[in-house]
Amino acid sequence: MAPGLALVGAGVGGWATSLAFPDRGWWPLAYAGMACLLLAMRGAPPVRAAGIGLVWGLAFFLPLVHWALQATGSVLPWVALSVFQALYVAAFGALWAYARRAVWITGRPLAQAATAAVLWVAIEQVRGSWPFGGFPWGFLAFSQTEAPVLRLAPYGGEVLVSAIVAATGALMALALQYLRRTAVTAAARALLAAALLVGAPGLLPLNAGQESGSLLIGAVQGNVPQQGADWAEQARDVTANHAEGTERLAADAGGRQLDLVVWPESAADIDPRTDPAQASTVDRAAAAVGAPLLLGTQRFPKGQDIRYNEIITWTAGAGVGDTYAKQHPVPFGEYVPFRSFFRQLTPLVDRVATDMAAGGAPAVIDVRIDALGRDVRLATGICFEVAYASLIREGVLDGAELILIPTNNASFGRTPESTQQLAMSRFRAVEHGRSTVQVSTVGVSAMIRPDGTVVARTGLFTDQELIASLPLRTALTPAARLGTTPQTAFYLLAAAAIVSGALAGRRRRGRDHSWRPSPRRLPAPGDQTPTLRARALRMPARVWISRVWPPWLEWRLIVGLLVLMAVAAYTGIRLGQDIVEKTTTTVSTTSGAAAP
Repeated sequence: MAPGLALVGAGVGGWATSLAFPDRGWWPLAYAGMACLLLAMRGAPPVRAAGIGLVWGLAFFLPLVHWALQATGSVLPWVALSVFQALYVAAFGALWAYARRAVWITGRPLAQAATAAVLWVAIEQVRGSWPFGGFPWGFLAFSQTEAPVLRLAPYGGEVLVSAIVAATGALMALALQYLRRTAVTAAARALLAAALLVGAPGLLPLNAGQESGSLLIGAVQGNVPQQGADWAEQARDVTANHAEGTERLAADAGGRQLDLVVWPESAADIDPRTDPAQASTVDRAAAAVGAPLLLGTQRFPKGQDIRYNEIITWTAGAGVGDTYAKQHPVPFGEYVPFRSFFRQLTPLVDRVATDMAAGGAPAVIDVRIDALGRDVRLATGICFEVAYASLIREGVLDGAELILIPTNNASFGRTPESTQQLAMSRFRAVEHGRSTVQVSTVGVSAMIRPDGTVVARTGLFTDQELIASLPLRTALTPAARLGTTPQTAFYLLAAAAIVSGALAGRRRRGRDHSWRPSPRRLPAPGDQTPTLRARALRMPARVWISRVWPPWLEWRLIVGLLVLMAVAAYTGIRLGQDIVEKTTTTVSTTSGAAAP
């Protein structure tokens, strides 16, 4: 493929893949986007493949995480996050250029498709764990919550589902290559294999029935006040909003006794354990509903310049019960690693005034349920923690019967961040066969059954309450039992393919001396100097392309495309924000409680 066309194809593929995620949710485009990437890298050497991967990655991540621009108010964090994540796709491109030379996949198209999927998932898992704990946002699996392949989640989690998406894209790319050679039968076989990969999982059953009872749960989305007040006043207003919502919830229950009421992260940022006024507000709400409350607060240890993001249980008259502290604070959002270094690059780091420390306890919280006469254990992931498979799995393996995801999305405005997070909550519900509650300060909040069905949902920047009866389950799915085994297997297979491909490439170069310049023949008497046209006609096609399209021009084109993409994305997003700001009556997009 011509270099320019390859870059354009990569850009289109990355952008198309971003549309597979919420809010659009056009999940088949994830397969098409992967096909574009692999077609663009076809035959490219490692350096060129890395450049193609970088373009695809930027076209994917810039629109996917543009909520970072809304949250920070600055282009730098958004672009820096997108570029850093795109580097992993560049690494995939370079490594794929080596891996496809491996002996066991040379001349075996289906083996190539499988190897491409393995390598993609291996890079994806590295991206989700390193550095600073990684950033799993944008895993291909999270785009498939409406697709049949979601039913594979209980058997292999995000590793298996992402692998199926990547393999399907590879098969589609293979079919297009066959069609270019007019090999219609081979193309039909590849497309049939792709269709089976996508459609066959839809036949798998999902267990959603209760195993250990059920809970009538209420979720309160209290919304945030308008900006203008100081932090303390806003924080108290947020708590008051949720207390009022709890009183409405008690009335909406219509005589039914709720078993549990959940408030979101940052619902009471002024700690009711140390502030009598806050304690009184929370206690009145718990008494009004006659059920234990789970709510988000922050704890500032005395004598230490740190804070903890916690979820606590509260019972009227008895006060605080069990507690869970967030294990995975968001780097650069809730704490700043290497602060002195990054302060030299941008003063934005000091917007995080007090670093959040990581909790050390397991991701579970116990709550007493009177109707069942026992404690019920909940797997709890605060906000972004829903993206980390190991953390939620830890809670399920520790006996959790339901998953709780309290979150505060106020800083992200009306961007798709909250619906992208909801897709992850739905995925975790199916992966572990657990009912899941996502509750947000401003939306989107939802009640999810173990099969991923959303039974109740709120909008954005509204004060709403939800009530649903959700089943409790104790059975462990294969994904939970396998743990990190699939991830380790993919790491080993990817490493084997890369090493084998690199060694095979070296052996071929050692046997092939055609790259060495041949001795120049001296012109014989009577030889005529060929014209420029005659020399051009004798020149091989790839040599001619290299003459008219030298490598330095390709890299200039890459840089130019990256600049244009960044400018276009920024302009489009700012224009969209201006439209939203003119049409919404909600002034506040961030809760001061999140930044003490």
